[in-house]
Amino acid sequence: MSEPVDLSPVRFAELVAPAVSRTFVAGMRAGGTEGRDLVTSYGGASVGYLIDLRNPLAAGRRLTPADLAAVYRYRNPDEVRATVRGGVADGLLAEGPDGAVAAGDRGQEFLRDLFALHGRVLTERWRPQSWPVDRLNQVLTRVLAAAEETAGAAWAVQAPPYEPADAPPGVLLLNRLSTLRYHRADAHAAAWQAAGLTAAEMVAMPWGTDWSPQRRAVEQATNQRAAAPFAVLTAEERLTLLADLAALP
Repeated sequence: MSEPVDLSPVRFAELVAPAVSRTFVAGMRAGGTEGRDLVTSYGGASVGYLIDLRNPLAAGRRLTPADLAAVYRYRNPDEVRATVRGGVADGLLAEGPDGAVAAGDRGQEFLRDLFALHGRVLTERWRPQSWPVDRLNQVLTRVLAAAEETAGAAWAVQAPPYEPADAPPGVLLLNRLSTLRYHRADAHAAAWQAAGLTAAEMVAMPWGTDWSPQRRAVEQATNQRAAAPFAVLTAEERLTLLADLAALP
């Protein structure tokens, strides 16, 4: 008789993280050449920031320097400020006297085009998997609500996901997965900070099969911190969530 699979919240947090990332990245890349052409047509290094921050910026939220530092905690602060200044110069971002930024006129136009593109390509890409997409959206609504209880600074910037009334299911799923990833990102940051490490030290650590004992301990602590939202699901629901993510191309 085979041993039962461990789907406790902590173990599940470890298992689901790569599945969430795979599905999210695949969804973001679904635009292919059309997506790359869209980015090129707007130009400017800060287009990437608009994509990263599309949930709060499309919702009209203003982001403070502290907000940007939380999202881009692994990047050089001077480079982040320079990219923001470039976005303001290009009209993609608008900066207030307090240093907070919002989407500028061109930035809002870009975001409308980006969401329209996502809507078209994801509706087509995931049409054969409409039921798993709908079920994932239902489950993630509960998980995201639970995640608010243990969220950190980057989550506070990215949540809630942008969900206009006319958003198709594929866009809802993409944005919910995007937001969920920041809960784990905050858990990871809390884990390495508790271990007395810096962002630069974490970036320098090997990733993958060459983990050091210190890195492995940080990842285990991350799973423990990232587990809380999944406690709202039954073991069967956790297994179904993994299966539904795996079903998407």
